Amino acid sequence: MNGDLPLVPFPRAVRRLSGGPARLPVTASSPDVPEAVLRRVSGGRPESYRLRSDARGVTIEGVDAAGLAHGARTLAQLARREGEEWVVPAVEIDDAPRFSHRGLLLDVARHFFGVDVVCRVIDAIAACKLNVLHLHLSDDQGWRLAMTSRPDLAARASGSAIGGDPGGCYTAEDYRAILAHAASRQVTVVPEIDGPGHTHAVGLAYPELLAEPVVTDEVRAAVDAYGGGLPVTGVPYTGLAVGFSSLRIGDPAVEAFLDDVFGELAALTPGPYVHVGGDEALGTRPEAYAAYLRGVTERVRRLGKTPIAWHEAGGVAAPGTVGQYWGFRTPIDDAGERARAFVRAGGRVILSPADAVYLDMKPDADSRLGLVWANGPTSLADAYDWDPATLIEGIGEADVLGVEAALWTETIRTEGDIEQMLWPRLYAAAEIAWTPAEERDVRGFTARVEALSARSATAGGRAVSEAGS
Repeated sequence: MNGDLPLVPFPRAVRRLSGGPARLPVTASSPDVPEAVLRRVSGGRPESYRLRSDARGVTIEGVDAAGLAHGARTLAQLARREGEEWVVPAVEIDDAPRFSHRGLLLDVARHFFGVDVVCRVIDAIAACKLNVLHLHLSDDQGWRLAMTSRPDLAARASGSAIGGDPGGCYTAEDYRAILAHAASRQVTVVPEIDGPGHTHAVGLAYPELLAEPVVTDEVRAAVDAYGGGLPVTGVPYTGLAVGFSSLRIGDPAVEAFLDDVFGELAALTPGPYVHVGGDEALGTRPEAYAAYLRGVTERVRRLGKTPIAWHEAGGVAAPGTVGQYWGFRTPIDDAGERARAFVRAGGRVILSPADAVYLDMKPDADSRLGLVWANGPTSLADAYDWDPATLIEGIGEADVLGVEAALWTETIRTEGDIEQMLWPRLYAAAEIAWTPAEERDVRGFTARVEALSARSATAGGRAVSEAGS
């Protein structure tokens, strides 16, 4: 960057391309200042871009549409007000992401959020140069995607949520609207249908598919801590406990159900991935769990999609399955070995260490929102203090597909709650996913976060749709 060159009027073409993530007021360009030059170029890594701004104007070159959009967002983030105009500094930037998968999980099962809210979350993650929205569409508390092949899921299994809050369900048209909005922001949607656990809601619609709840000491402890009552067959579950539900694995009716649900989901979803869950199946015998995960991941492969499963499925999922690690920054029990098993079987891993990028954890002890089971409150410094290439012994840079933050919604009830918990820790996940470790600097990161927060406050904008990285 050369700070001695003149400032450049912020061009309208960049605002159009960037999708308005910063929502900056832009004055008309003067006749002697050109609009930005935006052009595709060959060569370079996917999503990479080159940005040049000087006294002659602005040029953004990208190897693909995502690269052009990232360059435009960077320029929007550089813009600042000078009197009545917005201007950008003279810069030269060559940039590319470290990992191809850079995402956020949004849990719409514990609490349901409508299409408009999900689309604003997509805008927010795109502004951070994240490119994946992982939608957690089913859990013990509710089923959130209507299925033509299984209409009772919407009719009987979607009306509940934690704490007795209203539920909800996306129609196929709603889901397509989310997909279309995501595509317009260069974001891929990864849908998740969890199993064999986290399936209590399935039994509300199709009771013959579900085993009796397994009420363990851990379930009782969760009920004592958070309320919600113990799970009862055929009754909507509105508590926070996990690990008690299971499908009747091996039953032909369950196999037919999985064929219907995953077949329809794969047909609806244009992206390459379908997530099959596999976490916290504490109510399932180990041999039945292994049979289920092998079968469901093979089913997804036959449907032409790449399966993703939580790290517990390592060693039993079909070869080539992507594993998603949700253990701690220092792995405990067999979590690291489970993650390595995906790599040995020809897959890769997505890293979502719970004590770093689970955004539903309290940011500090005084927060009214969030939980603390992942090593207590997770500060911004905790969220930034890890590196994907060294997190798990035996898993190096080439084995990592990417990084994904997660916003589970046990305590998240409103769009305002989403905003409060996303920022600023989502910035940390975004920077870790984009920037090599040797180029990261906690002091510089903190200063940039403070500047972004100040600009968002000055603009009077809502963080969920306006913040950048």
